[in-house]
Amino acid sequence: MTPAQPVGQDDDGALVTLCKKGDIDAFEELVKRHQKKMLNIAFRMTGNYEDACEVVQDSFVAAYKAINQFEQRARFSTWLYTIVVNQTRNHLKKASTVSGRAEYSLDEPINSEAGFIRPEPASPDPSVLETLEQREVQSRVQQCISALDAEFREVLVLRDIQGFSYDEISSMLKIADGTVKSRLFRARESVKNCLRKLLGRP
Repeated sequence: MTPAQPVGQDDDGALVTLCKKGDIDAFEELVKRHQKKMLNIAFRMTGNYEDACEVVQDSFVAAYKAINQFEQRARFSTWLYTIVVNQTRNHLKKASTVSGRAEYSLDEPINSEAGFIRPEPASPDPSVLETLEQREVQSRVQQCISALDAEFREVLVLRDIQGFSYDEISSMLKIADGTVKSRLFRARESVKNCLRKLLGRP
Protein backbone atom coordinates (compact mmCIF):
# COMPACT_ATOMS: atom_id res chain seq x y z
CA MET A 1 0.00 0.00 0.00
CA THR A 2 1.26 3.44 -0.87
CA PRO A 3 1.61 5.75 2.17
CA ALA A 4 -0.91 8.58 2.30
CA GLN A 5 0.42 11.96 1.24
CA PRO A 6 0.81 14.39 4.17
CA VAL A 7 -2.07 16.78 4.61
CA GLY A 8 -1.49 20.07 2.77
CA GLN A 9 1.14 18.75 0.38
CA ASP A 10 -1.15 19.04 -2.67
CA ASP A 11 0.94 18.76 -5.85
CA ASP A 12 4.13 20.00 -4.19
CA GLY A 13 5.06 16.49 -3.06
CA ALA A 14 5.17 15.15 -6.62
CA LEU A 15 7.23 18.11 -7.78
CA VAL A 16 9.67 17.73 -4.90
CA THR A 17 10.14 14.07 -5.79
CA LEU A 18 10.98 15.09 -9.36
CA CYS A 19 13.37 17.78 -8.07
CA LYS A 20 15.26 15.16 -6.09
CA LYS A 21 15.76 13.28 -9.36
CA GLY A 22 17.30 16.38 -10.93
CA ASP A 23 14.25 17.76 -12.73
CA ILE A 24 14.96 21.51 -12.99
CA ASP A 25 11.56 22.22 -14.58
CA ALA A 26 9.86 20.84 -11.48
CA PHE A 27 11.83 23.20 -9.28
CA GLU A 28 10.95 26.13 -11.53
CA GLU A 29 7.28 25.24 -11.07
CA LEU A 30 7.73 25.31 -7.28
CA VAL A 31 9.36 28.72 -7.65
CA LYS A 32 6.37 30.03 -9.59
CA ARG A 33 3.96 28.72 -6.96
CA HIS A 34 5.70 30.18 -3.94
CA GLN A 35 7.79 33.17 -5.04
CA LYS A 36 5.16 35.85 -4.33
CA LYS A 37 4.58 34.68 -0.79
CA MET A 38 8.31 34.30 -0.21
CA LEU A 39 8.92 37.83 -1.50
CA ASN A 40 6.15 39.20 0.69
CA ILE A 41 7.63 37.59 3.80
CA ALA A 42 11.11 38.89 3.03
CA PHE A 43 9.78 42.37 2.18
CA ARG A 44 7.79 42.64 5.40
CA MET A 45 10.78 41.54 7.46
CA THR A 46 13.37 43.72 5.75
CA GLY A 47 11.18 46.70 4.83
CA ASN A 48 13.09 47.04 1.57
CA TYR A 49 12.14 45.64 -1.84
CA GLU A 50 15.67 45.24 -3.21
CA ASP A 51 16.82 43.49 -0.02
CA ALA A 52 13.78 41.22 -0.19
CA CYS A 53 14.61 40.23 -3.78
CA GLU A 54 18.16 39.37 -2.74
CA VAL A 55 16.89 37.30 0.21
CA VAL A 56 14.46 35.37 -1.98
CA GLN A 57 17.11 34.67 -4.60
CA ASP A 58 19.46 33.35 -1.92
CA SER A 59 16.60 31.30 -0.45
CA PHE A 60 15.81 29.59 -3.75
CA VAL A 61 19.48 28.72 -4.25
CA ALA A 62 19.66 27.32 -0.72
CA ALA A 63 16.42 25.36 -1.19
CA TYR A 64 17.61 23.84 -4.46
CA LYS A 65 20.91 22.75 -2.91
CA ALA A 66 19.16 21.24 0.14
CA ILE A 67 16.13 19.71 -1.59
CA ASN A 68 17.34 16.15 -0.91
CA GLN A 69 17.30 16.91 2.82
CA PHE A 70 13.57 17.70 2.76
CA GLU A 71 11.88 14.58 4.17
CA GLN A 72 8.35 15.55 3.04
CA ARG A 73 6.75 14.85 6.42
CA ALA A 74 5.59 18.46 6.60
CA ARG A 75 4.34 20.86 3.93
CA PHE A 76 6.96 21.93 1.43
CA SER A 77 5.89 25.55 1.90
CA THR A 78 6.68 25.38 5.63
CA TRP A 79 10.17 24.08 4.92
CA LEU A 80 10.68 26.65 2.18
CA TYR A 81 9.61 29.63 4.29
CA THR A 82 11.83 28.46 7.13
CA ILE A 83 14.72 28.98 4.72
CA VAL A 84 13.39 32.45 3.88
CA VAL A 85 13.23 33.39 7.57
CA ASN A 86 16.80 32.19 8.14
CA GLN A 87 18.11 33.96 5.05
CA THR A 88 16.35 37.15 6.15
CA ARG A 89 17.94 36.89 9.60
CA ASN A 90 21.38 36.53 8.02
CA HIS A 91 20.76 39.45 5.68
CA LEU A 92 19.62 41.75 8.49
CA LYS A 93 22.63 40.82 10.62
CA LYS A 94 24.96 41.75 7.78
CA ALA A 95 23.06 44.97 7.08
CA SER A 96 23.12 46.01 10.76
CA THR A 97 26.91 46.01 10.74
CA VAL A 98 26.93 48.51 7.88
CA SER A 99 24.11 50.89 8.73
CA GLY A 100 20.75 51.19 10.47
CA ARG A 101 17.54 50.12 8.76
CA ALA A 102 16.24 52.84 6.43
CA GLU A 103 12.80 54.31 7.02
CA TYR A 104 10.09 52.96 4.75
CA SER A 105 8.92 55.44 2.14
CA LEU A 106 6.15 55.85 -0.40
CA ASP A 107 8.69 55.20 -3.15
CA GLU A 108 8.85 51.56 -2.09
CA PRO A 109 6.67 49.06 -3.99
CA ILE A 110 3.22 48.51 -2.51
CA ASN A 111 1.95 45.01 -1.87
CA SER A 112 -1.32 44.17 -3.61
CA GLU A 113 -3.26 41.05 -4.53
CA ALA A 114 -1.55 41.17 -7.92
CA GLY A 115 1.91 41.38 -6.33
CA PHE A 116 4.27 44.29 -5.71
CA ILE A 117 3.56 47.46 -7.67
CA ARG A 118 5.27 50.81 -7.92
CA PRO A 119 3.27 53.85 -6.80
CA GLU A 120 1.91 55.88 -9.69
CA PRO A 121 2.89 59.59 -9.98
CA ALA A 122 0.67 62.00 -8.10
CA SER A 123 -2.37 63.33 -9.94
CA PRO A 124 -5.01 66.03 -9.20
CA ASP A 125 -7.67 63.31 -9.47
CA PRO A 126 -9.32 62.92 -6.01
CA SER A 127 -9.36 59.13 -6.28
CA VAL A 128 -5.58 59.15 -6.58
CA LEU A 129 -5.32 61.29 -3.44
CA GLU A 130 -7.42 58.75 -1.58
CA THR A 131 -5.13 56.02 -2.84
CA LEU A 132 -2.08 57.91 -1.66
CA GLU A 133 -3.63 58.31 1.78
CA GLN A 134 -4.14 54.56 1.96
CA ARG A 135 -0.55 54.00 0.88
CA GLU A 136 0.62 56.42 3.55
CA VAL A 137 -1.13 54.31 6.15
CA GLN A 138 0.47 51.19 4.67
CA SER A 139 3.88 52.81 4.86
CA ARG A 140 3.31 53.67 8.52
CA VAL A 141 2.27 50.10 9.26
CA GLN A 142 5.42 48.78 7.61
CA GLN A 143 7.49 51.35 9.47
CA CYS A 144 6.11 50.07 12.77
CA ILE A 145 6.68 46.45 11.77
CA SER A 146 10.28 47.25 10.80
CA ALA A 147 10.83 48.90 14.19
CA LEU A 148 10.10 45.63 16.02
CA ASP A 149 12.93 43.44 17.26
CA ALA A 150 13.53 40.58 14.82
CA GLU A 151 12.05 37.87 17.07
CA PHE A 152 8.75 39.76 17.36
CA ARG A 153 8.68 40.90 13.73
CA GLU A 154 9.08 37.32 12.48
CA VAL A 155 6.10 36.04 14.45
CA LEU A 156 3.87 38.96 13.48
CA VAL A 157 4.65 38.63 9.76
CA LEU A 158 4.22 34.86 9.71
CA ARG A 159 0.95 34.86 11.65
CA ASP A 160 -0.92 38.09 10.88
CA ILE A 161 0.32 38.77 7.35
CA GLN A 162 1.08 35.32 5.95
CA GLY A 163 -1.52 33.37 7.93
CA PHE A 164 0.62 30.48 9.11
CA SER A 165 -0.72 28.41 12.02
CA TYR A 166 0.87 28.53 15.47
CA ASP A 167 2.19 24.99 14.94
CA GLU A 168 3.79 25.94 11.63
CA ILE A 169 5.42 29.03 13.12
CA SER A 170 6.63 27.01 16.08
CA SER A 171 8.22 24.53 13.67
CA MET A 172 9.74 27.25 11.48
CA LEU A 173 11.30 29.24 14.30
CA LYS A 174 12.01 26.23 16.54
CA ILE A 175 10.29 27.80 19.55
CA ALA A 176 7.45 26.61 21.80
CA ASP A 177 3.84 27.29 20.88
CA GLY A 178 3.43 29.41 24.01
CA THR A 179 6.43 31.51 23.02
CA VAL A 180 4.88 32.14 19.61
CA LYS A 181 1.66 33.40 21.22
CA SER A 182 3.51 35.53 23.76
CA ARG A 183 5.71 37.19 21.14
CA LEU A 184 2.71 37.74 18.88
CA PHE A 185 0.78 39.49 21.64
CA ARG A 186 3.69 41.80 22.42
CA ALA A 187 4.32 42.48 18.73
CA ARG A 188 0.68 43.43 18.13
CA GLU A 189 0.67 45.77 21.12
CA SER A 190 3.89 47.43 19.99
CA VAL A 191 2.56 48.00 16.48
CA LYS A 192 -0.70 49.43 17.84
CA ASN A 193 1.18 51.87 20.09
CA CYS A 194 3.54 52.81 17.27
CA LEU A 195 0.66 53.55 14.89
CA ARG A 196 -1.12 55.69 17.49
CA LYS A 197 1.97 57.86 17.75
CA LEU A 198 2.64 58.09 14.02
CA LEU A 199 -0.97 58.78 13.09
CA GLY A 200 -1.56 61.14 16.02
CA ARG A 201 -4.39 59.09 17.49
CA PRO A 202 -5.10 58.59 21.21
